[in-house]
Amino acid sequence: MIALRTLLLVSAALVTPGLAYAQTTPPPPTDEEAESGAQQAEEEEEDTAVEGVTVTGRANDIRTSIDSVSYSTAEDLQAATGTLADALRNIPSVEVDPQGNVSLRGDPTVTILIDGRPSAILSGEGRGPAILQMSADQFSRIEVMTNPSAAYRPDGSGGVINLITRPNFVRPGSTVSGSVRANVGGDGRYNLGGNIAWTRDRLTLTGDFGLRHDRHIMSTERVREQIDTLTGDVLESRQSQEVDVVIDGRYARLGAEYRFNDGLMFTGELRRQQFESAGDGVEMFEGDDASGALVSASERRGYGGFSGEFTGVTARLLRTFGEGHEWSNELRYDVGENSYDQDGVRLFTLPAAPSIYEDVSNGRESATINFASAYTRPMSGEAKLRAGYEAEIIDLEFDNRVLRGPSPTTLVVDPTVTNRFQADQSVQAIYGTYERPFGPVSAQFGLRVEYVTLDLDQITSGVQVSNDYFRLYPSFHVVRQLSETQELRASYSRRVQRPQPGDLNPFLIFVDPLNYRSDNPDLEPQVTDSYELTWLSRANQTFYQATLYYRDTSDAFTQVVSDLGGGVLLTRPENLGFSRALGLELVANGRLHPTLRYSATVNFYNQQIDASNLGFGQDADATTISGRINFNWQPTPKDFLQVGGFWTGETVFAQGRREPSGMVNLGYRRTITDRLAFQMTVRDLFDSFGDTTIYETPNFTDRAERIFGGRTAYVGFTWTFGQSRNGQQQPPTFDFSAPQTGQ
Repeated sequence: MIALRTLLLVSAALVTPGLAYAQTTPPPPTDEEAESGAQQAEEEEEDTAVEGVTVTGRANDIRTSIDSVSYSTAEDLQAATGTLADALRNIPSVEVDPQGNVSLRGDPTVTILIDGRPSAILSGEGRGPAILQMSADQFSRIEVMTNPSAAYRPDGSGGVINLITRPNFVRPGSTVSGSVRANVGGDGRYNLGGNIAWTRDRLTLTGDFGLRHDRHIMSTERVREQIDTLTGDVLESRQSQEVDVVIDGRYARLGAEYRFNDGLMFTGELRRQQFESAGDGVEMFEGDDASGALVSASERRGYGGFSGEFTGVTARLLRTFGEGHEWSNELRYDVGENSYDQDGVRLFTLPAAPSIYEDVSNGRESATINFASAYTRPMSGEAKLRAGYEAEIIDLEFDNRVLRGPSPTTLVVDPTVTNRFQADQSVQAIYGTYERPFGPVSAQFGLRVEYVTLDLDQITSGVQVSNDYFRLYPSFHVVRQLSETQELRASYSRRVQRPQPGDLNPFLIFVDPLNYRSDNPDLEPQVTDSYELTWLSRANQTFYQATLYYRDTSDAFTQVVSDLGGGVLLTRPENLGFSRALGLELVANGRLHPTLRYSATVNFYNQQIDASNLGFGQDADATTISGRINFNWQPTPKDFLQVGGFWTGETVFAQGRREPSGMVNLGYRRTITDRLAFQMTVRDLFDSFGDTTIYETPNFTDRAERIFGGRTAYVGFTWTFGQSRNGQQQPPTFDFSAPQTGQ
């Protein structure tokens, strides 16, 4: 099936040579472009002398385009030693919960790209663990598109987050350059990373690598009150859990670029990422009768964890006809597999009963082919046309298996939670955007047409389902220049969140003895109409932004919890009637003092949820306030101190809510020499990061409070190497990587 579809893809590409793929990051520059970029970076720096202290600010930390805002991670010290989750938590509009789930302005349906491309590792069930483990220093910028144009995939009703990898090429006149970073923390934690670039004539070779050894500790307290359907009595049960997991992660990337001439370039990339986690967990279960007397007690001990392996290759050919006029073709292939495995035993003390041994394995394998052909060109009247064809084929296979028995050697398959499930999905799209100025106003019009096919095969039950449909996704953006430093923006886009193929499997999946989950084969795509009005002011080193936004979502996804009886709950995704959000987001970056900078974000929004189609008696309605603030103090040219924190307000859903949470972080860097820097960070200073989730229905209430032992301190060094044309050492940068190139 993959081979046949690949042939059709290539055939389609050959007959659409004038189409294009939207590119958010430019191709690696020529020597002249790189030298110009380095000079521009030097010119953008602003030096301020204060009592003998020179403070360096950077004008390109925040970049804006007609449909996106891009933030540099260079001054984020948590990103120098921490994970991708740590870096994302410091980006306006973005929230990451303790389990690695990402949301934009409270909307959890978010698409995450890497250099404008879909990423197998950042999709599906393994995305949360990957975000909690991937090293942030792989990326130099994080681009946020809450209302993307039609040139981008419409997936993710909340919007798109684009992770821009660190530029890794040699400065003009150099042969080789790069850096090495090493950090160690408490409880045996460490991370090591590096990059290198080598060039000769028209050939440039680059490479990155990283190792990470981490430890996660989680404590859970859960209280559940259920109404006995026969007597009407309220019965309370309690569940407590302690988990201690060690995680190892590795990644490597090799890249090559060859310029045949000034107008033709080939690039290739090979990448590999691995995660492995293993640890012990202990769960205690207790249940009371109507009088409050303890009538059941058991203990479950388990050992296991999550693992994942992802490998990908990309080939790209770029043909340039002139400034802003190019045609590119790219083919990308990714394979991955991840699994959650656990061996456990449940011991019964009240009433006494034989022990039950368990072997749980939930696995997922994927193969993804992406092809994109892209064409952009300038038009008369300073207009710009962008058009493209994209195709993606995903083949997925799920293997969920649970064995139980009275001893480890007598385990047998539990057929209620053991099954195999396959899904094939293909998405083909043609899009176009047209942008041009009309006096002081610039406008962009876009339309995307997608054709989707989906084939599901529940192998265990023998049920097969196929579906296909066309959808249109328009977008509109307009910018009005108010002055040299201020502008007003308005935009509209239609977004979609298609159910992941794994969200359509109706079989039960074992979580623990009191909790199961299943997916929903009848789940419909949720469609969002998104409107924004933004005022933006930018002058020197000061940036202000205020955005009024409104999102209207039909068939919104929600998790519904139902009672299976015997104290066991089932969680299953359903479609709401609608979900609406009206909010105001304020962003500010500037100086409080020549040596002290700040960045702050506040997001106010009201959310309304209509669950009447699910049989719930009333709608949910709540107002949420979230925010973050960072202070960067540079008392001397060699010392840099950072203090920051964030606060996530209450989140509502159809049957309950998630209570507020927050975190405070510290960071310090000392420049020792032009090549060597020392850094120290403390994550979750007060060791209090966690979440509390509450479900309330007429038949039961469930409150789960989780605390993640997240306080972690790292100390380390970064060494840069390589020389520029004049023989001088490379200047250090806040992100301790290859030299600044204007990215």
